[in-house]
Amino acid sequence: MNVLIFNGCSDYKPDTTGRRLAACLQQQFEALDLPVTPYHISASPIPFFDLHATRPPAAVAEMCDLFMGSDLQVWMTPLYHGGMTGVMKNCFDWLELTARAEKPYLTDKVVGLVAWADGGQAMQGINAMDAVAKALRAWVVPYTVPLVKNHLYAGGNRQELAVEPIRKLDRLVGIMANARRLLLPMVLCLMLVVNS
Repeated sequence: MNVLIFNGCSDYKPDTTGRRLAACLQQQFEALDLPVTPYHISASPIPFFDLHATRPPAAVAEMCDLFMGSDLQVWMTPLYHGGMTGVMKNCFDWLELTARAEKPYLTDKVVGLVAWADGGQAMQGINAMDAVAKALRAWVVPYTVPLVKNHLYAGGNRQELAVEPIRKLDRLVGIMANARRLLLPMVLCLMLVVNS
């Protein structure tokens, strides 16, 4: 099982909340012996979506391959104007290039959702990502992680994540690891029923 951690934070600084959360998730998945590929939007040169491009840029093809090649995905975003970041949505739009694949979009992928915001509005980001995940045919685990930015760090500094967010991320990782293991036989049974 391959895990993609998709960090939608567009900030380039190495100590951003998105990168800290991604590092925490990576450590937790690796503790379960699951290989992880972190993908940070801030480090990728993904251009604006152009459905009519005759040949997608190499960075877009690589990104699509990462999405298609992972079994588990965690999508993370800070709340921007009531939803996910625009650059994150732009990446999802590029997945239209997979429409003619045998398993198009994110068919049968298991997705976990994490969002953070000032105040208690992070659930809006979760809802926006949930709608996109379902439109792309992914399975969203029923446990999501909306986080209040003021409660993310221990002791008032921005150096160490607090215990509660780490506990929530750990629970998400455990649910996702079990979901994929349990989901695969169910999907195979559904395919047999549909094809009979």
